Amino acid sequence: MVVAETHLHRPKLILVTGPSRSGKSRWAESLVSDFKNVTYVATSPTRADDEDWQQRIQLHRNRRPPHWTVLESGPQLTQALDQIDSSEQDHAVLIDALGGFVAAHLDQDNQNWQQLTDQLSDCLTSIERTVVLVVEETGWGVVPPTAIGGLFRDRLGQLGQRFNAQADESWLVVQGRALNLHQLGFPVP
Repeated sequence: MVVAETHLHRPKLILVTGPSRSGKSRWAESLVSDFKNVTYVATSPTRADDEDWQQRIQLHRNRRPPHWTVLESGPQLTQALDQIDSSEQDHAVLIDALGGFVAAHLDQDNQNWQQLTDQLSDCLTSIERTVVLVVEETGWGVVPPTAIGGLFRDRLGQLGQRFNAQADESWLVVQGRALNLHQLGFPVP
């Protein structure tokens, strides 16, 4: 597979976003495929009682090369990123996905949420390697019928915008096609 020319071997932050089943995880995986060492950080809970979720997790596992290191961070994304060995050469980090982190902290009030996201932002900018961050798009469809669903959508959208402003590259994946947003778009004031 030919991936976009991204000069991946210098540290940078790359965002990959898109709706459900768009191919965003596959694109993110392709962006780190040339690295010798990859740490894959899974943020969502395993949800052992959800058969559909287990099938989705298995699809992701089947695609990943066996030499990739996998960290299941759950709600502790920042702490998991702090554990990654910074001495390894030719190493990328793939975080799939930001929605798991947001969902795990919906019970936090705005002040605590701000602290958590500030810590994550500081961590992402201090990692001296390429980080590819998958961000789900949830605001394109129906307005969530619950307050907690609306909070998830709003927090994820705001956090995605925040990290996009920090990112060196940003990709939108729709229907199996990847679009480089930094080349095609303009920042919204």
